[in-house]
Amino acid sequence: MNKFILIFLFITFASFGATNSLAVSKKEKIFFTEEDIQIDTTSIELRTFEKNFKSKYTDDKFIYEFKSKEKNAWDRFKEWLAGIFRNIFSLSNKETSMNFVEVLMKILAILVVIFVIYLIVKSIMNKEGQWIFGKNSDKKIIDYTEIEKNIHAVDFEKLIKNTLKSGEKRLSIRYYYLWLLKKMSAKEIIIWDIEKTNSDYLYEIKNQTQKDEFAYLSYLYNYIWYGEFDMDDATFTKAKNSFEKAIQAIK
Repeated sequence: MNKFILIFLFITFASFGATNSLAVSKKEKIFFTEEDIQIDTTSIELRTFEKNFKSKYTDDKFIYEFKSKEKNAWDRFKEWLAGIFRNIFSLSNKETSMNFVEVLMKILAILVVIFVIYLIVKSIMNKEGQWIFGKNSDKKIIDYTEIEKNIHAVDFEKLIKNTLKSGEKRLSIRYYYLWLLKKMSAKEIIIWDIEKTNSDYLYEIKNQTQKDEFAYLSYLYNYIWYGEFDMDDATFTKAKNSFEKAIQAIK
């Protein structure tokens, strides 16, 4: 019974205290007027940006957003090639396949350079490029095709002397053959035409002795020039004498 009395008294006093607190708070409410508002009278300095101020901030450290580089046709080709190699060799990722393509391209470029150097060296070794480093480097290069088109205007005797000095035996035999055709055309034994073959000229020759001789010389020419066989001195001398004899016989 005493417990209930104490609880009742406690609740009564608590309610009374809360009521008094609300009353006090209502009495202490403060109201502000326009006069109570303080105005900021501090002066403000207007500042502007310098001209071309952006030029100071063009370094990479001021770039916060990086745009991906636009891909050209070459980049797309390498990606396509990398995809093929990635599928064929089961490469781990795209970066690995791209590195493989880059290495492959460098190797191919080196091989192309080596091949070009090889062709240049081969040309020099065959003495077809001697004009590059020789004493007569300012002379015009002789075009075989142009010589064939104008055999009547060519001094074959002079050309043969030059080729013999430089040791170009195969080329000398070619000039001997064209010289023979020039002489035969001048004597109307044949009718010269750059499109004709040895068989065409052989058919036009009426004299049997000349026909047999031309057939033999044509055989030597085809064997030496188109066969690209190396000749020893004895074989070259024999062929050279045969052509000279046939040329001198045409009067």
